Amino acid sequence: MGSEINPRVAARLRRKKRIRKKVFGTALRPRLCVYRSLKHIYAQVIDDERGVTLVAASTLSPEIKSQVETMAGKVGAARVVGQLVGKKAIEKGIKKVVFDRNGYLYHGRIQALAEGAREAGLDF
Repeated sequence: MGSEINPRVAARLRRKKRIRKKVFGTALRPRLCVYRSLKHIYAQVIDDERGVTLVAASTLSPEIKSQVETMAGKVGAARVVGQLVGKKAIEKGIKKVVFDRNGYLYHGRIQALAEGAREAGLDF
């Protein structure tokens, strides 16, 4: 085993680098960053000026963990995470965000999370 990186991961990291040149979260419009693992999905609302995570949610969040475990697919779970992060952000007074898909294609779980956040009232 060498230290070669999977070509798919390398391509995602190249896309991520290209996106992050343009996407920056401020206090007025923080960044909604998404991370997708094989089993779970995570979302954070980040103020890059201060380097602070304002709101976070994932499929492991205690509020939705039992609801997500009973679901059949991961896309539905991603939508629920999007709704939760959107609800938490609205409660903190955050209405507008910049969406950072973190190099992932806007499809499937990433798209479902974004739609769930929009349903909760976030504007991006």
